[in-house]
Amino acid sequence: MEINTLFQYNTLGALMAGLYGGSLTVGELLEHGDLGLGTLDSIDGELIVLDGKAYQAKGSGDQPEVVEVADEMKVPYAAVIHHQAEVIFRQRFPMTAEELQKRIESYYDGENLFRSIKIVGDFTKMRVRMIPKSTSGEKFADVATHQPEYSTDNISGTIVGIWTPEIFHGVSVAGYHLHFISDDHSFGGHVMDYVIDHGIIEVGAVDQLDQRFPVQDRQYLFAKFNAQEIRKDIEKSE
Repeated sequence: MEINTLFQYNTLGALMAGLYGGSLTVGELLEHGDLGLGTLDSIDGELIVLDGKAYQAKGSGDQPEVVEVADEMKVPYAAVIHHQAEVIFRQRFPMTAEELQKRIESYYDGENLFRSIKIVGDFTKMRVRMIPKSTSGEKFADVATHQPEYSTDNISGTIVGIWTPEIFHGVSVAGYHLHFISDDHSFGGHVMDYVIDHGIIEVGAVDQLDQRFPVQDRQYLFAKFNAQEIRKDIEKSE
């Protein structure tokens, strides 16, 4: 039986504490998965991994900018998997994000395993945001207070993401962490809200977590983390 491994580099908690320096290349990251998300060096926008390619959504001007990412770019935090759909279903009529996510969860075997999520469809509404480039030291929750948000109507594209069990909150964000990229690569970012018109939803099993740490990063090795504060900041930011 093939084992589906979720590869996670660093923790969301470290990002929340202001450790933004990239220390793993995108090329290395893509060896571990073809679907996922994260951010880039200096938390410069949102990383979207779809079909084995990496894209960066950045906020600038009236529209977000989406570009393909070079292999040598570095990430401070990311989670990817070789996505294997265990459940596939068609959504035939409009649903809010909350309604669709409840439907997705109805297929879960219990609630203490990670899941990979892929939603390909037409969306009547899509609202995203992207974290602006920042220097290490400024807390993520503070940076997040001035992140640009963008909304659009009637757009086709793909939502990719990971569903994390509550017991792993801090390693990642409990519940859904989703990023979006449009089919024409003109719009994307961290998903805040959406309404799906119709689409195909894939839920992938995760059998194990491969959690890697930035062992060469002195900043990470000697950082003092306040776990309670980090949990609060994740709830505020995500």
